[in-house]
Amino acid sequence: MHISTVLFLASVAVAGGVALAALVREDRPGFALFKPLTTFIVLLGAAYLIRPAAQPYRSWIVLGLALSLAGDVLLLPTVDRFRAGLAAFLLAHVAYLGAFTLSSPVARAQLPLLAPFVLFGGAAVLAAWPGLGARRVPVLAYLVVVCAMAWRAAARGGAPGVSPASFRLALAGASLFLVSDAILVVRRFRLPSRTAHTVELGLYWVAQTLLALSVRS
Repeated sequence: MHISTVLFLASVAVAGGVALAALVREDRPGFALFKPLTTFIVLLGAAYLIRPAAQPYRSWIVLGLALSLAGDVLLLPTVDRFRAGLAAFLLAHVAYLGAFTLSSPVARAQLPLLAPFVLFGGAAVLAAWPGLGARRVPVLAYLVVVCAMAWRAAARGGAPGVSPASFRLALAGASLFLVSDAILVVRRFRLPSRTAHTVELGLYWVAQTLLALSVRS
């Protein structure tokens, strides 16, 4: 593993660990600083530190990370702009979807790969449904896009120009992102829990890091 990748992973781990510790301690200023900082480090890693594969793929991943950073800021407890934050993350998933579709156009044979993601996303919606209220439509639309994003990651397997390592990293990252978002929806609208929040954020940063690493040649 290249030294720049090692430094990248160590930086993400340290910043993310400090952010999670701040969350557990209810240190709001510390959390407000280190939550977006961790995502910013992942963004820098994808943009500059990791030796890239094809440039269009990296550009879409970096765009998704930049939109995720905006979403992180908008969803901070001190800001709490839920609709704007949700929109930023929805656009981030559209960017990831675009990256995954570059080398693997949509085909009917890929449809069976969609089933597990739809089932998981549907279970999350059902679990949170009673507490969604007026936000049912935007949350449902958001999870539909996340499921589609994970599906497109799964469809990259064996596509021309896609290395097995990039495929596995992207699929793992997309799948963990779906799990993290499902926890977020249930936690925010049905079962508030600091433990769930900690798990959600941990999975979120692992997912983003895996997506960043998938740009490697």
